[in-house]
Amino acid sequence: MQLTGKQKRYLRSQANKMTPVFSIGKAGLSEDWLLEVEKALAKRELMKVNLQQGAEVSAKELAAFIEDNSSITVAQVIGKTVLLYQEAKEAKYMKYSLEVSKLA
Repeated sequence: MQLTGKQKRYLRSQANKMTPVFSIGKAGLSEDWLLEVEKALAKRELMKVNLQQGAEVSAKELAAFIEDNSSITVAQVIGKTVLLYQEAKEAKYMKYSLEVSKLA
């Protein structure tokens, strides 16, 4: 999903006080890790992922891996933090997607 500037600004404002849910360390990236992220996003829609100091990948490499191997949208990469967004499929978990769709 391609986000507009307004949609990205909205998501960044909502994530401003969030803490990262997942971290990437020396173990690096894997398909299993990505599946866990997708499960978490199915219930959250928006979350941060943090790179630990010993991580062997950069935040931009992480963002590229996620976008290439899933339907998750990277809303922002800043420092060692990546903001991820994926629209929820179940109505009870739709917290941000309703507003994002209005901003299109």
